[in-house]
Amino acid sequence: MNQYVTGAMIRRLREARGITQQQLAERMLVSGKAVSRWETGRGFPDVTLIEPLAAALGVSVIELFSGEKMVNTNRAANMLRLRFYVCPICGNVILSAGEAVVSCCGVTLPALEAEEPDEDHPLRLERTEDEWFAAVAHEMSRTHYVSFIAAVHDDGCELRKLYPEWNAEGRFRLSGTKYLYYYCNRHGLFRVSAAALMRAEGEAEKKRRSKA
Repeated sequence: MNQYVTGAMIRRLREARGITQQQLAERMLVSGKAVSRWETGRGFPDVTLIEPLAAALGVSVIELFSGEKMVNTNRAANMLRLRFYVCPICGNVILSAGEAVVSCCGVTLPALEAEEPDEDHPLRLERTEDEWFAAVAHEMSRTHYVSFIAAVHDDGCELRKLYPEWNAEGRFRLSGTKYLYYYCNRHGLFRVSAAALMRAEGEAEKKRRSKA
């Protein structure tokens, strides 16, 4: 755990809490020498002690990892801060509404960084009466496929999990859609603005009609 929790962090959070090493040890049912070893870098708390340590220091596990006190100023959910995580072992897709420490199958997962689609990963978006129909022109073999498509709204997220040999497509609620995300297992996460995509397709349609 030394890559996450350092002795300096433990000491700083303990002192900010106004408690001694012995008081911290008593709260965690460990010896004072154990806390001393953690703070001097001669040892580190076992993974099973991380949550009790965070509780004893009056912080969340994420605050313990970062060494910083977080103040929640979020008055309402901001779905535009959504983060996607994909497990490379089991393929599990995990979402968080902001920064988080996420693990699956014993692996700590980094948040995926979304990019603009390239020519090999175009997204087609069609508008029906009350839905978006999104489709990615992409192969869906067992070794190269789109793992999911997601539509992010003001108040939530719709995610369609996909599998090899399926079509890379999905239907989503029309109202409030801001962005569409989709993930290629080889090339990563892509993001498009629903409004920008529809504007681009509208301009393309106008050009086709003018040439006709």
